Amino acid sequence: MAQATTGSEDPAVPYRVLARKYRPVDFTTLVGQEAMVRTLRNAIATGRIAHAFMLTGVRGVGKTTTARIIARALNCVGPDGTGGPTVDPCGVCDNCKAITEDRHVDVIEMDAASRTGIDDVRELIEGVRYRPVSARYKVYIIDEVHMLSEKAFNALLKTLEEPPPHVKFLFATTEIRKVPVTVLSRCQRFDLKRVPHETLTEHFGKIAQAEKVEISPEALTLLARAADGSVRDGLSMLDQAIAHGGGVVDAAQVRDMLGLADRSRVLELFEKTMRGDAPAMIASLGEMHDSGADPVVVLQDLLELTHWVTRLKVAPEAAASTADSDRAQGLAMAGKLSMASLTRAWTLLLKGLQETLAAPSPLRAAEMALIRLCYVADLPSPGDAIKVLQNGGGAPAGASAPAMPRGNGGGGAAARLATQPVTAVAAQPAPAMPAPRTFAEVVALFESRREPRMVHSLMHHVHEVRCEPGLIEFRPEPKAPTDLAPRLSELLGQWTGRRWIASVSNAEGKPTLVQQKAAKADDLRSSAENNELVMAILKTFPGAKLEAVKRKGEQTSMLGEFIAEEPPPAEDYPADDDIPESEF
Repeated sequence: MAQATTGSEDPAVPYRVLARKYRPVDFTTLVGQEAMVRTLRNAIATGRIAHAFMLTGVRGVGKTTTARIIARALNCVGPDGTGGPTVDPCGVCDNCKAITEDRHVDVIEMDAASRTGIDDVRELIEGVRYRPVSARYKVYIIDEVHMLSEKAFNALLKTLEEPPPHVKFLFATTEIRKVPVTVLSRCQRFDLKRVPHETLTEHFGKIAQAEKVEISPEALTLLARAADGSVRDGLSMLDQAIAHGGGVVDAAQVRDMLGLADRSRVLELFEKTMRGDAPAMIASLGEMHDSGADPVVVLQDLLELTHWVTRLKVAPEAAASTADSDRAQGLAMAGKLSMASLTRAWTLLLKGLQETLAAPSPLRAAEMALIRLCYVADLPSPGDAIKVLQNGGGAPAGASAPAMPRGNGGGGAAARLATQPVTAVAAQPAPAMPAPRTFAEVVALFESRREPRMVHSLMHHVHEVRCEPGLIEFRPEPKAPTDLAPRLSELLGQWTGRRWIASVSNAEGKPTLVQQKAAKADDLRSSAENNELVMAILKTFPGAKLEAVKRKGEQTSMLGEFIAEEPPPAEDYPADDDIPESEF
């Protein structure tokens, strides 16, 4: 716990909020930043003190507080006035007291949000030339440094790179990407982490105990979760909760104050939604809204819950830090729900949250988002849906029938899909010919069907990404026809009697067939040139050269030997040439 000064109950003394009253005064009381504290301790202890520090992180994690602690550590002279820089400022010398009370003449704090111009930086540079009045170092603390203008940053560069030995710069920012890299390269950077949930819970509990406030562990957990890693945000909410509860704080009061829903009720709502029970879901959401829960917060809680259940499904050990009741319920849901259902739920909830934030009636928007999720939560994946249709409406071969949600008129989405008429889909003609299995076989099929321009495009301008019966995924070059994918799907479907999906991808893919053939030809030629018999022939007949190399019994086809910049006319196209699969 970090208490700077002791509060007074004297009504004449203004009340100090907890975030200021318990602000850390040294490294031992800084919360949740152990790695940074260890580095700074070692630097000060060994005298390897940088001339400029860049402190970055989200709001409320201690950037400005850390800068003030560093200023005290550098200027502390000890109780007897003879000490040097120390990792543990005494807090009683004149320098420590003056810096703590923000009145030291040699520690200058500047708010870059309100002083952004070059004139402000010019004033700072002018002051750098003068030695400190009473401290060891003149320290400049610039908060929200990313707000400085481009000209101000440029004016600061030279001084920042080679400051006088008596000057230290301490920068703090929440937007590190907005700070020019020329400035970052001149600073020693520290990234302050979000304070872990467990650390915040423990810290808030100690402060509540010091304030003689009764607060339940569940209320502390809710406050720590709502703080989202920020100590200052959490202390502000704790302050509000203490005032709200009159010195006694429980979970119900914190939920009312923050507009949160009970986690058990959120779990129940999530379970009803994923079960497809729309009427029960609407009733639960209405009860939560009547109890004061914000629809936006409910959707945020459902998103968090979806992520948590997905993590449990992927890594069950992630449940070790949760309560026993929540852990059992979460693992049960993770076992029932498929990964496809959970990822679909995440996408729909995220979209529903955006709609709810923009809607004139958040409750109605949240209801529509959850109704939409109810009706698609148990839909099969596209692959399973195709198998259902191909099997005449039954379950996919080798797969168990999907669970039937309750409350939607006797069946879920999978059941409704399975009972739809599928006569038109099931009555497909028998395949006219075996489906090609590789990309080379696909090109050979187009060759045999006298499609020279398609063969040319597939050989010269297409990079295979994935090919299997019924699916071709490829990356086309700029010279490839724009209608190549639909043309492939149409012709392959006609010739093989089955549905083919041809899709364009951004993946690198394999070299084109022409490039593959050229690479193999180069390898074959190199092997031939190094053959002892060939070398002997070339030596015996001066001036002889190797013209071409062929494998024994190799046939010539459009796939094998034809490498042209433009496809030949259709009348010149060979009729019945083929190429062995091993060629590619």
